[in-house]
Amino acid sequence: MRLRSVKHADIAGKKVLLRVDFNVPVEDGRVLDDWRLRATMPTLQFLAERQARSLLISHLGRPKGKRDEKYSLRPVAHRLAELLGAQVAFANDCIGPTARQAADGLSPGSFLLLENLRFYPGEEANDPEFAKQLAELADVYVNDAFGAAHRAHASVHAITQFHKPYAGLLMEKEVTFLSRLLSDPERPFLAVLGGAKVSDKVRLLHNLLERVDALLIGGAMAFTFLKAQGKPTGKSLVEEDRVADAEKILKNAAENGISVLLPSDVVVSPDDTGSSPIAVVPVDKIPEDQAGWDIGPETARQFAEKIRQAKTIFWNGPMGRFERGPFKEGTKSICLALAECAGTTVVGGGETAAAAFEFGIADQVSHVSTGGGAALEFLEGRILPGIQPLLE
Repeated sequence: MRLRSVKHADIAGKKVLLRVDFNVPVEDGRVLDDWRLRATMPTLQFLAERQARSLLISHLGRPKGKRDEKYSLRPVAHRLAELLGAQVAFANDCIGPTARQAADGLSPGSFLLLENLRFYPGEEANDPEFAKQLAELADVYVNDAFGAAHRAHASVHAITQFHKPYAGLLMEKEVTFLSRLLSDPERPFLAVLGGAKVSDKVRLLHNLLERVDALLIGGAMAFTFLKAQGKPTGKSLVEEDRVADAEKILKNAAENGISVLLPSDVVVSPDDTGSSPIAVVPVDKIPEDQAGWDIGPETARQFAEKIRQAKTIFWNGPMGRFERGPFKEGTKSICLALAECAGTTVVGGGETAAAAFEFGIADQVSHVSTGGGAALEFLEGRILPGIQPLLE
């Protein structure tokens, strides 16, 4: 999959409207996690070096189409300036006279962050008129917001009616790594999937079954698969309406010679508070009054051994409730094994990325995706609405 790259755009001295994904946690006027800002640095530096006048647009949170200072991007502008070591101007609007005046006042090589796109209902409605007003601010449009690429919103989709779109360097990197998983993975190719629900990953599982050599399934979603095998699950989360899907996936895998590893032991407790008594039990002996909150040590050892031997790995979804101390070891073990793997290692966004940073391995894997939902939909085989217009 080849994208029309910003590297081939005429941007010298031009006003460039750059769609970024700066949807980051902000509290008391301070950015709590600047990873998505740092991921965009190569594109921002590329634009500055070519003396482009960069207008940055992003959404933040869910203000429901109304101005809400709780979701202002102003704190993001402050943190971005610190990271760039350069001034980042801020406009209190993303369209209209305020935005136009700020855009026209930009000098070559400088940056302007416009206010939250979602303060207008036209953004999420993919409204062409709203997109047109955004487009009129600049000469060139570049999309670097992979995390928003699965949304048919005005700033990623409708806007391409008014500007020939180009992909930013982060967008290119994301698509390059994820495309490689689907089309040309070095083998053995392993997918490690966790998280809460099978329902979130049914399409992904079916698409990956055509490509992987093995599936490792942990997290709460594993209990739906264990239920499909007739194992006791106690009070663990089971999606009863997805047990048939789990049965079908296991059957298809067996017919195609694909290994599916499910937990052999789990960490159980009456609740997920982390303060109640915990125990490690085999999966066929989960007590009726207990729930599984993490993979057990034997499962962690088995999974880690498989991971270290793989040549290509995609990981999405923690192995347990890793935010709570007693239930973090399974996810931590996956992280440490990934860091030791010599192959290509791709970590899905969202909670999985958070785990990679928490356990200190984010810089030891090949790629950490900035888009959780976008990465999953891409690997389901979909052409995302934010990426389709960027295809050469």
